Amino acid sequence: MNVAVILAGGVGSRLDSSHPKQFFKVAGRTVIEHTIGVFEGNAGIDEIAVVVHPAYMTTVEELVLKNGWRKVRKLLKGGSERYYSSLAAIEAYDGMEGVNLIFHDAVRPLVSNRVIDDTVRALERWKAVDVAVPAVDTIISTEGEWVDAIPDRSKLRRGQTPQGFRLETIREAYRRALRDPEFRSTDDCGVVLKYLPEERIYVVRGEESNMKLTYKEDTYLLDKLFQLRSFSLQGQRESFELL
Repeated sequence: MNVAVILAGGVGSRLDSSHPKQFFKVAGRTVIEHTIGVFEGNAGIDEIAVVVHPAYMTTVEELVLKNGWRKVRKLLKGGSERYYSSLAAIEAYDGMEGVNLIFHDAVRPLVSNRVIDDTVRALERWKAVDVAVPAVDTIISTEGEWVDAIPDRSKLRRGQTPQGFRLETIREAYRRALRDPEFRSTDDCGVVLKYLPEERIYVVRGEESNMKLTYKEDTYLLDKLFQLRSFSLQGQRESFELL
């Protein structure tokens, strides 16, 4: 069973808004509605769990009813740290056999079905899967205000979500991590890499449009990208009708 875990527990402090950024409206719908809608319509996803800040549980319940999403089976409470949301999902499905957890940021509403499909297919062979795009800019490492290294850009990629795992793999990685008093993490693949170094993490090709809403300015770009996607789909339909 492939479970999409929508991570919506953040409060969006970097976005100048009275609401968390996942509830900001873009192209006529909230960001989280766009995101859940993609996974709801993907044939490879069997179930959806949404991890949300306790103060917004009712808001998400209302969105589920409004949109008639049938795959949303669990609403889970997130915590003060990013990894608490992942743990909430792991615990919710603990004890089940044959489960893949596919974690996705609620504020990446333009994730494509191709990326989801590739992630699901990769989990048939690999136990941990990341999504990334090549780094197009030179990346520098600094010590204070000084450059101390310039890594080879050809080996660098920018991580995105979804990130997929077999349940037993991510559960064991976190079990080991939580025994480490120095544990700090904002990335699930990073937990596997550090605490299950024997597991190889397969990388699916991401897309530049699969951007994360972080700052207020990002909302304008997201809106334009939604417009371009709408025009593209309309053009495809018209071409099909002409055929």
